[in-house]
Amino acid sequence: MKQLIVLAAALLSGCASVSPERGMAPVSGLAGERIGKDVRLLQGDSDNAALAALIDSRLKNPLQADDAVQIALLNHRGLQAAYWSVGIAEAELVQAGRLHNPGFHFERTVGGGEVGIERSLTLNMASVLMAPLARRIEQRRYEQTWLQVADQMLRHAASTRRAYYEAVAAAQTGIYAGQVRTAAEAAAELTARMAQVGNVSQLDLAREQLFRAESAAGAGRAAQRAVAAREALTRLMGLSGAAAATYRLPERLPDLPPSLVQLGEVEAIAVRERLDIRAATIEARRTAESLGLSRSTRFINVLDLGYLRNSDGARSASGYAISLELPLFDWGTARVARAEAIYMQAAAKVAQTAVDAGSEARERYRDYRGAYDIARRYGDEVIPLRKKIADENQLRYNGMLISVFELLADAREQAKAVADTIDAQKAFWIAQTDLETALGGRLPANNAAKNAASNAANNAANTGKEITP
Repeated sequence: MKQLIVLAAALLSGCASVSPERGMAPVSGLAGERIGKDVRLLQGDSDNAALAALIDSRLKNPLQADDAVQIALLNHRGLQAAYWSVGIAEAELVQAGRLHNPGFHFERTVGGGEVGIERSLTLNMASVLMAPLARRIEQRRYEQTWLQVADQMLRHAASTRRAYYEAVAAAQTGIYAGQVRTAAEAAAELTARMAQVGNVSQLDLAREQLFRAESAAGAGRAAQRAVAAREALTRLMGLSGAAAATYRLPERLPDLPPSLVQLGEVEAIAVRERLDIRAATIEARRTAESLGLSRSTRFINVLDLGYLRNSDGARSASGYAISLELPLFDWGTARVARAEAIYMQAAAKVAQTAVDAGSEARERYRDYRGAYDIARRYGDEVIPLRKKIADENQLRYNGMLISVFELLADAREQAKAVADTIDAQKAFWIAQTDLETALGGRLPANNAAKNAASNAANNAANTGKEITP
């Protein structure tokens, strides 16, 4: 019996060990597959030094969207804390494959001139019998954990990309608002001089002074929005100190791609690729296996098998003992009913998660197409027509057919069109990011993001080549 207990312990405890790198491998692989980024745990000074070098190399040139995402996935400490959740789940998985430690009991009694010694070695046989099932349950829990962490990682990447476009658009709007303010100040000064010699009315003067004041206020608001958007991006990247203060953004958003990605069944793609659906499905399976465990242990809650050896003076005896909890009061029906209810709850959550994912994918795809059409209309029609009107008004002004105030009024309308164009471009890039999030990864290979990256690289060609990890 003693040999049987030792053999069971050796076979079931195994030699599994905990490795943070191995535990993070699924998350790292999925990051490379879905968004083409490097994700890893920071475990010491060498990792931190490598990260600092990567950040320095990425911040030498104006920051690109992919660079911001890569920095965020490695440098954000809250995300690093989430990565360690995978290590915790892996440790629990390894622990589930190990037996409970055996118990040793020793008793020595003296009486009547005799010495009695009792020794026993016990092992929880219930844990031995249920160890394979318990390990399968913990395996599901581990898979669910890394899927949840991977989903959090993808969503953080999407949030960083949105914040990047917000920051670049806010900075671009701020620069243009400053130019409008400068022009308004010049126009107001010119109008004031003309009013001094009686060439314009006080009404025209008041209008230009009002425009100058509104332009100054608008430039101030644009500067505030630019600071707030930049700080939001900085937080998501986890930057602080000199790096947070000195990194540069491009002066303008990337150009629109020449065409859109045409997707068929976006709902099917989302249901197939979304990690939150996979995590919910694993949770339902884990609950089902837990239900099986509850039924298996409905009557056997405690089962201890032990080896005994008693000594009484010159005599000794050996044998075994079994300890079993009798189901006189608790027959386990409540535990089984609770497990069944939890399973039905988990199954309902899976179904609703799939329905929500499909609806979100359809909505985001419509937003993506609509935002592209709006931005393209501004770029292809509104701005060219505004420029044509400005050129025609300049010719009429040069021919003394219109006044300077009509020319200035047209300039104000042109400024509004430029601001609306920037907003439309920003809305498109954010809509594309939201679509990628809804689909659970990047768009197909011929996607707009690659075109955008190419355009961004061309725009930044004078600042040097993009650095890759």
